[in-house]
Amino acid sequence: MRTEQASDGGRVERPEPKVVVGAAIIQNGRVLACARSAPPEVAGRWEFPGGKVEPGESETAALLRECAEELAVRVEIGERVGRSVRMAHGRSVLKVYLARLLPGDQPQALEHSALRWLSAAELDSVTWLPADAPIVAALRPLLATG
Repeated sequence: MRTEQASDGGRVERPEPKVVVGAAIIQNGRVLACARSAPPEVAGRWEFPGGKVEPGESETAALLRECAEELAVRVEIGERVGRSVRMAHGRSVLKVYLARLLPGDQPQALEHSALRWLSAAELDSVTWLPADAPIVAALRPLLATG
């Protein structure tokens, strides 16, 4: 909990934002982008795979679980990429990590309507969700060298 000063001088307890993790899975100089299938207001927009960190779960454990659930893959988690991005009117924060597929694994669109591997030059060919856009910018130089 964060404690903030209320306008009347009292203290107000604010819950810490929920953490949402994403995986920037890179293979052969391309990053995996996933098209949302739901809810309707974001269907067809693109994101990095991932989801909410459950109570008592580490960020990396959540990412391993989410990649298995959404894509049926095992990944090795690397460093954070980009900054933390506030979402849902400050109630959540997105943290994206670099990741690579373990040998023999190929992603399947279990919860997404489509998957695409994008090079640095192709990053702007899809419409990213607003929270993912700052991460896309941070990824560009990694793909260009990668």
